[in-house]
Amino acid sequence: MREVVVEPGTKLEQLLKYADLASTGGEAKYLIQGGFVDVNGKKETRRGYKIKAGDIVEVEDDVLGVSLLLK
Repeated sequence: MREVVVEPGTKLEQLLKYADLASTGGEAKYLIQGGFVDVNGKKETRRGYKIKAGDIVEVEDDVLGVSLLLK
């Protein structure tokens, strides 16, 4: 599992692009709405889902652990 640090309020779609799991917003949308993304073991089909500290995001064989950047 690789750790990713993002700002509070980051959306799932943005996380996929930031972590290089999607190269474009369209690709991120396809992955999310196509049911290829799990958050904490459950399918997540909302592009606007706001990432929380401790979330585990899985896309096929890639697993991300999420931490939030403190300001």
